[in-house]
Amino acid sequence: MTMIVSERSSSANVQSVGERISGTTLGNALSVRCPKCLESMGTLDALDSSCRLSCKQCDFMFLNAQGIWRTLAPDREEHFRQFAREYQAIRAFEGRGSSSADFYLKLPYEDLTGRNRWQWKIRARSYQFFEDKILAQLELQHPEGLDVLDVGAGNCWMSYRLALRGHRPVAIDLLDNGEDGLGAARHYFAYLGKPFARFQAEMDRLPFGESQFDVAVFNASIHYSEDYLRTLREVLRSLRRPGAVIILDSPFYERDESGRQMVEARHAEFQKRFCFRSNSIPSREYLTRDALNTLASACNLDWHALRPWYGMGWALRPLKARLLGRREPSKFYAFWAKVV
Repeated sequence: MTMIVSERSSSANVQSVGERISGTTLGNALSVRCPKCLESMGTLDALDSSCRLSCKQCDFMFLNAQGIWRTLAPDREEHFRQFAREYQAIRAFEGRGSSSADFYLKLPYEDLTGRNRWQWKIRARSYQFFEDKILAQLELQHPEGLDVLDVGAGNCWMSYRLALRGHRPVAIDLLDNGEDGLGAARHYFAYLGKPFARFQAEMDRLPFGESQFDVAVFNASIHYSEDYLRTLREVLRSLRRPGAVIILDSPFYERDESGRQMVEARHAEFQKRFCFRSNSIPSREYLTRDALNTLASACNLDWHALRPWYGMGWALRPLKARLLGRREPSKFYAFWAKVV
C-alpha cells in the first residue's frame, strides 16, 4: 500500500562537529560482484588498497588508485564521459570546491567560499532533520552502528558526518576528482580513526553483492538517475532486511509539467552560459508524487514524506509563485522507505 505523509519540524539548532574519534572495530569485508558481467567476485577488504580481485567470468579487475576502487566497466566509462566532463566544468564554475581542508570539514553547516551559501543552508537544514528525525531512530535499532551506502556521495561530506557518529559508510560516485568528487574525502581522514571505503561506480550497476548494507542514502543524487526503478531495485538488492532507503534534497514537484519546465530552463541556461545543455545522459532531474507512488507499487514500499523547515521565506514560495503566475517551485522533502 502506497502512503505519503507529511511532518514539519521546528528549525534545528545547527552546530558543527570537529572532534577526533576512534575508528569502528567491525570488519571491512564486502561481498562484491562484477559490474560488467554481474557475476560474484567474492569478498574484498574495502580498506586494503593493495587488494586485487579479478572476475573469473570476464577478467574485469577491481583496482584501487589513491584509495578509490575503480569499478566502472569500460563501456560505462564511455557512456558517462561527456556527462562527467560537462558536470565538472559547471561545478568548477560554481565554486564547488576549495584548496582548504577547512572548507570540507565545515560542510554542510558552513560554506567558507561564500559562493553557494544559500544552497548549503538548505543542505544543513536537511541533514540536521535527517539526523534528528530519521537517523536517531535507526541508531536505536543498530546500537553497534550502521553500514550505510552513500549513493552519489560527491565530496563525501555526508559519509564523513556518518563516520563521526560511529557508522560505517561506503561512498560511491561517478566522479573521483579531488575538489568535488571522491578524492576530496582525503581531507576528512585525519579526523577519523580510519578511512571509509570509496568506490567509483554507477548507481545502476553497484559493485556489491546482495545484503551488504542497512541503509542507502541518496543525498541530492537520485535525480541524476536515468531510470528510477532500475536504480531503486539495484539499491534494494544491496540492502539487508530490515533496511531503509532515504532520499534527501532532490527537487520534488506535484505536477510533472513543473518539473519538465524546470529542466528545460536549466538546460537553456547551461547552453547560454557554457555552450552545452548538459543533457548527454537522460537523467530524470526531479521527483513527483506519481513517480514515487509508481516506485512504491513496483517495489512494495511505503514512502514517508517528511518536511524539513527551511524558514518562512521558503515556505511562502508556492504562494508567491501562484500570485505571480509562475510555475510551481521545487520542494525538498525527506523521503523514507522502510524495507522489510
